[in-house]
Amino acid sequence: MHRVLIAVVLGLAAPAVAQEGDTYDIDAPIRDQARAAADSALDSDLAYEITRSLTTEVGPRLGGSPAEARAREWAVEKMQALGFENVRIEPFEIDYWTRGDIEVDVVSPYPQPLIATALGGSVATEDEGVTGEIAYFESVTALRRAPEGGLNGKIVFIDQEMTRTQDGSGYGAAVQMRYAGAIEAGKRGASAVLIRSVGTDSHRFPHAGGMAYEENIPKIPGAALSSPDADQLRRLMEGGEAITVRLKMTPEDRGKSESGNVIGEIVGSERPEEIVLLGAHLDSWDLGTGAVDDGAGVGIVTAAAKHLMDLYGAPERTIRVVLFGSEEVGLFGAKAYAEQHQDTLENHVIAAESDFGAGRIWRISPGIAEEKLPITDAIAKELVVFGVGPGPNNGSGGPDLSYIRRDGVPVVSLNQDGSDYFDLHHTPDDTFDKIDPDAMAQNVAVYASFAWIAANIGETFRAEPAEESPATP
Repeated sequence: MHRVLIAVVLGLAAPAVAQEGDTYDIDAPIRDQARAAADSALDSDLAYEITRSLTTEVGPRLGGSPAEARAREWAVEKMQALGFENVRIEPFEIDYWTRGDIEVDVVSPYPQPLIATALGGSVATEDEGVTGEIAYFESVTALRRAPEGGLNGKIVFIDQEMTRTQDGSGYGAAVQMRYAGAIEAGKRGASAVLIRSVGTDSHRFPHAGGMAYEENIPKIPGAALSSPDADQLRRLMEGGEAITVRLKMTPEDRGKSESGNVIGEIVGSERPEEIVLLGAHLDSWDLGTGAVDDGAGVGIVTAAAKHLMDLYGAPERTIRVVLFGSEEVGLFGAKAYAEQHQDTLENHVIAAESDFGAGRIWRISPGIAEEKLPITDAIAKELVVFGVGPGPNNGSGGPDLSYIRRDGVPVVSLNQDGSDYFDLHHTPDDTFDKIDPDAMAQNVAVYASFAWIAANIGETFRAEPAEESPATP
């Protein structure tokens, strides 16, 4: 008998925080069904085929673009064909930005071209471009320590390298130069900023990604050099001579454009108002075909839900698949979903998002009430056979869950092996051939097992309401 049920039977209140030694037992039929679903998912190529279809028939899908609109149409047709219920698009508006063309050239003393791409949201240069002497900084921290002013007319080059890690933790440190580089360089009078691509590869593929501006600080153009070109510029600087570079780029803001989230459901048989959310994002940057980021996630969560539908029909709770729009350009789909579903977020039992490629899942990290950890501990035990171990209770769920997590929705991160994810992330090399079908099938197995358990157990993952003390007479 479950620990919580024992407490109810005895008329006792369950402890507010999980105590050492607390355990939770998943009912045998649910556990057996989850195991069978996961085992059979290993033999399915549905996720692989869904991802192939998206990346081949739609290709790159920049937020707000006609291609993203085609992706929404593709997703509706795919979900309807697979048998999902309540398939729909929930639209919202975004500011539509396009990349345009770019030229980066060393002017002197050793003229040569460099390979780069505009950072997402960057302003354009003047028609003739901008030419300036390079001001070198080894990190965004070093730039922040520089006095304001003093860089007038110069082009800042931030040469911060990213550390390769399994969990992607090196990204958090390196990405700061992408977000804040133009702000910090603009404060100091620079005319433009170049950064080393936020990535771990050594190929001549620059990494795209969003940047930021702040009010009352001049907006200057920002671009990312491929890693070999950043190395080349560094070597030129090491010679001790002043290096002059010309940057010309033509990104453009095109005003408001429609985006949207695509939703499909397996409606619950007993508690349909309670929702287990499986998410991924449908859009991508425009340099590659968005296979690992995040076509793979689209394939994984859609296939996991379809697999359960075919095996068992409806679970007790509703399983909702959400394919978020316009994640890359600012988490706009995530924000829109939280706003549009604000009145029902309390019915979201738990949520998980696949948005870290197609590497094997190696850890489950919940983000739930401490007192409910025995439940995810029990789920973790079911996933050990797939090489998945338990992680700390600090899971974020995924980028598109940030707004609903802030509003109290419990989440879980099914952490993938991202050792090579940032070799491909946001580059022209993010293409379908990089996906390992066996690793993808393992992802589907893990998501299917997790979702079936979460959608059928009686308990929730939120903290139990505190009991009110009796009123003093």
